Amino acid sequence: MNASTEALPVVVIGGGPIGLAAAAQLIERDIQPLVLEAGSAAAAAVREWSHVRLFSTWSEVVDPAAEKLLAPTGWVRPDGATYPSGGDWTGLYLQPLADVLGDKVRYNATVTGVSRTGRDRVVDADRETQPFVVHVTAADGGEKRVLARAVIDASGTWATPSPAGGSGLAALGEKNAADRITYRVPDLKDPQVRARYAGKRTAVIGSGASAFTALAYLADLAKSPDGTGTHGVWILRRGISGSTFGGGEADQLPARGALGLAAKAAVDEGHADAVTGFRTDAIERETDGRLVLVGEDGHRLDAIDEIIVLTGFRPDLTFLGELRLGLDERLQAPTALAPLVDPNQHSCGTVYPHGVTELSHPEKDVYLVGMKSYGRAPTFLAMTGYEQVRSIAAHLAGDHEAAQRVELTLPETGVCGGAGLFDQPTAPEGTGGGCCATPATLTIGAPAAAGGC
Repeated sequence: MNASTEALPVVVIGGGPIGLAAAAQLIERDIQPLVLEAGSAAAAAVREWSHVRLFSTWSEVVDPAAEKLLAPTGWVRPDGATYPSGGDWTGLYLQPLADVLGDKVRYNATVTGVSRTGRDRVVDADRETQPFVVHVTAADGGEKRVLARAVIDASGTWATPSPAGGSGLAALGEKNAADRITYRVPDLKDPQVRARYAGKRTAVIGSGASAFTALAYLADLAKSPDGTGTHGVWILRRGISGSTFGGGEADQLPARGALGLAAKAAVDEGHADAVTGFRTDAIERETDGRLVLVGEDGHRLDAIDEIIVLTGFRPDLTFLGELRLGLDERLQAPTALAPLVDPNQHSCGTVYPHGVTELSHPEKDVYLVGMKSYGRAPTFLAMTGYEQVRSIAAHLAGDHEAAQRVELTLPETGVCGGAGLFDQPTAPEGTGGGCCATPATLTIGAPAAAGGC
């Protein structure tokens, strides 16, 4: 890399928690960042789940370098033992951080392509000496090109939820039933949203913490005066076992463990029925407008009014097509990282903290970080992303010893596979496997029909 290229900024795609932390870490290393955020304010994706409370405390969701930037403004971190909602996180930390970064953050800037200047994906000659060129589209449709010495993609996966279909493709009829389907945990405190689900029969497809939260919300609605007749139908692709509900009291993040217990209570108290071993193949609309889920084996469930699809998220890689990425063929995560987060193989314990080594690609100086780095794996925590960008910033600054040093200890989930996620409910359905010492209090009813230990 020549001197003129080194003088260019590091482009950070996405102004969410990890993207803003990346900017703070780069500034601490005297490297200029340029954050490109597609939304009109910081952390636009987090704002969409502002009603959901994180299961990580304030002490675990504030980046150390970011806190140093905020300190001169008089900013004081909220009580480290309390749990912020998505709205708290954006209003009390993420937007103030973006404000401190000032013109280093550009809003309404959607990245539509990244490449090397004068080099498409095929060309080898002098490739690594060329700066990156980032194509950006503004809200008014105007286009710009930004040159960069490196690219950190922290755009997340929120915009690309997985469909209801058990094959990973949309179920037949899923698009035609879009008016009755949401791919987010609904905000039942909003009167209009509440009216949509009150007194209705709602299918919840998924087995991660998002599904736990939705089931708990529906159960609370069923118990309220305006929610009489509200009922959930929990659709699981696997059976129910002790690990289905997460780590419970064994989870070192107590609020995360409580989510699973709340879902279990919704089933035990009769506010939701669990349908196991069901893989959705089609969604059919009845003459009365209600919907029927049809399984891959032809089994038809009783009609429902609404569907909440919480089967996880997947990375959007379309704008990175001219870069040489090394991605695992299953998870779409960086090749070296994938074995550490693969829910098909994950055993008890934590994901090992990782940094620049595991996040590097054949294309030098391009990194996928945050939730996007995990591809389709579910076990992401904000503190993991903060460690990722700390390591990358150190590497870009030439401090290779610091880049390789591990400065993070992650909390245990208390259960194998499928229990961890990005602080708020986002874990995909169907993850996890294997068995370990799960608290006996999590077992329910008869032995699981499938997937038990």
